[in-house]
Amino acid sequence: MTLDAIRDGILHSHYAEGEPLRQDALADELGVSRIPIREALRQLEAEGLVTFSPHRGAIVSSLSLGEIEEVFEIRSTVEPDLLRRALPRLTEYQLDLADDVLDRYAQALRSGDVAMWGELNWQFHSTLYAPAERPVTMGIVQRLHQQSDRYLRMQLALTHGETRANDEHRAIAAAARAGDVKRACVLMRDHIAGAGRSLLVFLDNRGDEAGGKLRQPRSRLGRSGGGS
Repeated sequence: MTLDAIRDGILHSHYAEGEPLRQDALADELGVSRIPIREALRQLEAEGLVTFSPHRGAIVSSLSLGEIEEVFEIRSTVEPDLLRRALPRLTEYQLDLADDVLDRYAQALRSGDVAMWGELNWQFHSTLYAPAERPVTMGIVQRLHQQSDRYLRMQLALTHGETRANDEHRAIAAAARAGDVKRACVLMRDHIAGAGRSLLVFLDNRGDEAGGKLRQPRSRLGRSGGGS
């Protein structure tokens, strides 16, 4: 599907942030007409992955440090609430499914399969949240995951934070299986906030090394952590 192909290319850095997405070139690459390309780009604009410039057309979106901080602040507030609503309804099957996702996530981390990290991370989070039956909130959260995914994968790959990310996921899953709503929600909040803080430090340091002008915002996300 055209939309999935372009989205996947953005999330896996085949198309770099700030890169123009020329409709004719994409049509040739994907073997389709420009009509589905145009429709896909408009959908990706709605998802925050593409922006339209009057002079450059569609370009791959990029996030500032302040925007990344905002994404993780929203996530650290909204996602624990989704989990709180979902936990009383979680079935044994859904808990087993979450554990299975974590097994595949751990295997992807061990094998260095960076391309799968973001997808499996979302599968884990969304499996736990699904019983909350909050489709509008889930849509917002999924968009936030998509916007930060490529940055998180880059951070994990270059800083080797995958072990901590996996351990934090396991602790959340264990608290959910035990029915400990308060602990599970606190762990989820700290997991997301810590990942955001760690990502901000990582990106700010990369900006300094490159001689960039990025400044680290005064984060309210708390301690650093692994991927979220």
